[in-house]
Amino acid sequence: MADIERILIVGGGIAGLSAAAALSRQGFYAKLVERSATWPAIGAGINLPANGVRVLQALGLRAAAERNAAVVRRWGFFDQHGAALCETDLEDLWSEVGPSLAMTRVRLHDVLLAGAAEASHRLGVSLIALAQDDRMVRARFSDGASGDYDLVIGADGIHSTVRRLVVGTYSPSYAGQLVWRGVVATRPQEIVDNIMVLMGDGRFFGLVPMGEGHTYGFGALNVECFDDPLEGRLERFRRRFAEFATAVSTYLSAIENDQQLHFGPIEWVEVDPWHRGRVVLIGDAAHAGPPHMGEGGCMAMEDSLVLAEELRNAKGVETALESYVRRRRPRADWVQAQSRAAAQAWVLPPAARNATLRERGDQMFRDRYRALVPAP
Repeated sequence: MADIERILIVGGGIAGLSAAAALSRQGFYAKLVERSATWPAIGAGINLPANGVRVLQALGLRAAAERNAAVVRRWGFFDQHGAALCETDLEDLWSEVGPSLAMTRVRLHDVLLAGAAEASHRLGVSLIALAQDDRMVRARFSDGASGDYDLVIGADGIHSTVRRLVVGTYSPSYAGQLVWRGVVATRPQEIVDNIMVLMGDGRFFGLVPMGEGHTYGFGALNVECFDDPLEGRLERFRRRFAEFATAVSTYLSAIENDQQLHFGPIEWVEVDPWHRGRVVLIGDAAHAGPPHMGEGGCMAMEDSLVLAEELRNAKGVETALESYVRRRRPRADWVQAQSRAAAQAWVLPPAARNATLRERGDQMFRDRYRALVPAP
């Protein structure tokens, strides 16, 4: 077991809280700082394929998650009018692993926060400087405080401050798509235990059942990047997808105001290396990718679990970090590459894309996830 008494986690999202929970189960104590004044839970809803649920099981949090989630049994692609193109049986795909779940990000955050209860935290505090030698890392914070740590974990997302301070500037790349997301407290009748992704011309719309009868929806355009101001956002969103099937119009009708829609670009970042000395990156800080596989949160949780295991098994911090990268890099690279491929495929010209999905969409979907069936 590595001799570590002082661990700092920067970032209080899925990656940071998962890291705190995983470290606690391995006998480590961590401190966490989060720059937001309140716990972040941006993004409306989240789909967790079974490899992510497997991590919740390992952290002792699966039962709590299931109480707040919907079990997702099928994933289907449709044309924009609702005609089926292909469907995958998720229970069959993940039969060796477990269920796939979907829930609001607020609910998932609450579950992870309970698992990270032993870690102390400070909200509204930003990291502003890091300096390290072969013995420790000194951190300075926006509130004037400073501290020395045996290990610093950068779990602060795609625009990571830790990455900029330690590894270098790796600016996110625009994936060519803008996305609007929101959760409504109703369920279109076409959505029971299945994900629907409806494919249009240069756009797509997804509907995901959430726990408590809610539905998560996301609509995306393949366009040059632009801003969509909050005022009038809902009406513009409705117009952009007005010709889509009834399930989409039912969802759009249930959104009540502009504030319910989260908007932003789909981006990805490719980083090398993931660690330097006693500082390491996890989650989106290391390998953010497009969300088309629903694997962003899962990868962050897997990172956390593997990092905690390597710290438990290794004799030194840097040895543990090297082992962590060896275990995680191939899997994360695969997910990022496949997610980027999916992002491009979803907006191919409709005639060719839809014909391909009808012919071999299920097999393509299974091939994309097969590498994630074994434990990380």
